Amino acid sequence: MKSKINPESDIGQTLDIDQSPGHKRHLKRWLIVALLAIVAATTTVVWKRAENSNSTRYKTLEVQRGNLTITVTATGTLEPTNQVDVGSELSGIIKTVEVDYNDSVKTGQVLARLDTDKLEAQVLKSKAALESARAKVLQAQATVKEMREQIARLKRVWELSDGKVPSQHDLDAAEAALERANADEASAGAQVTEAKATLQANETDLSKAVIHSPINGIVLLRNVEPGQTVAASFQAPVLFTLAEDLSKMELHVDIDEADVGQVKPEQDATFTVDAYPDLRFPARIFRVYYAPQVVQDVVTYKALLTIDNSELLLRTGMTATAEIITKTVEDAILVPNGALRFTPPASESEVSKSGGSLLRAILPGRRRRPAKQRKALNADKSKHLVWTLREKQPVAIPVTIGSSDGRVTEVVAGDVKPGLPVLVDMIRPGR
Repeated sequence: MKSKINPESDIGQTLDIDQSPGHKRHLKRWLIVALLAIVAATTTVVWKRAENSNSTRYKTLEVQRGNLTITVTATGTLEPTNQVDVGSELSGIIKTVEVDYNDSVKTGQVLARLDTDKLEAQVLKSKAALESARAKVLQAQATVKEMREQIARLKRVWELSDGKVPSQHDLDAAEAALERANADEASAGAQVTEAKATLQANETDLSKAVIHSPINGIVLLRNVEPGQTVAASFQAPVLFTLAEDLSKMELHVDIDEADVGQVKPEQDATFTVDAYPDLRFPARIFRVYYAPQVVQDVVTYKALLTIDNSELLLRTGMTATAEIITKTVEDAILVPNGALRFTPPASESEVSKSGGSLLRAILPGRRRRPAKQRKALNADKSKHLVWTLREKQPVAIPVTIGSSDGRVTEVVAGDVKPGLPVLVDMIRPGR
């Protein structure tokens, strides 16, 4: 006899499932309930998604009309218009110092004096040498006169003796002696000139022992004290630093290579210093240097600004932050920069038309601009889109932009008017 095998019975026994008709109906009922629960949950999520989308709120700012000022920011230090380092050409001991820090000085005013004992002795020695050289000149002149008279006497005797005496040898010797006397006179004269030059040099050194101010100004630094030894060898030591007329100063700033093309002479600027944070000082571009400065692979160009410091509030060496006005646009239509960066999310209908699925609706991601729109914007950097609300829906407005100061941007062309609210951000419930 062959045994009958029921596959469903074996599976049921293996899974330990009751294969009775009542149990099957109970299992189907649970499956239906589970499917209905999944559909209900999905519907709830999609409904909440649509509700949240419909309840989206936007932050807006109005388009304005006004003046736009474009500036370039740079930092630098304040310097005097003319700064002079005063030193000493001579070595010696400082005898007196006549000025101190912050003293006002005039041209020719005595700043310090060196000890002059050795210099005065050298002057006296040079004067004595000059007198000695002059005496030698007189002696040489007397010798020349004597030799000339002797030659004249010999010639008269030669004429009276009808050429018999003196001999030709004696006449030649007398003429040679006269030439030697003339040479001695010239040498003595040269010694006089040398002695005069030496005396003049020593007198000059003596005058330089008194250090005078070369300009009208203020003493910024004093690097010497009485009794200090000054050694002037290869380079003159700096004793004083003078600044000429601090009522007019200069601001030296470093312009970034990306901004230097906008900066030109005669442009106006303002700057601040840490000492007076609430004050803004006026300045004007005087010169922009062509030579670059490279520090840690950063290229900058130095610019010089002139400053009126008649109130003497500013001091040399102060660090200043300048804002150089490179362009001014009057009566322009201005939109906030946030409006140019904002793009609203795509609507649910756009998502479904673009191939979105139920899973994408349940798990939304970041929305992107359509490919055509991105291509159009990338083609021209001056072309942008701003968004406004019409019938509670975002509507794009194409605009052409111009200059920007970092907060607002000039609109050169586009259907925007002052007072038009433009979208800058999105606010969702519970955010």
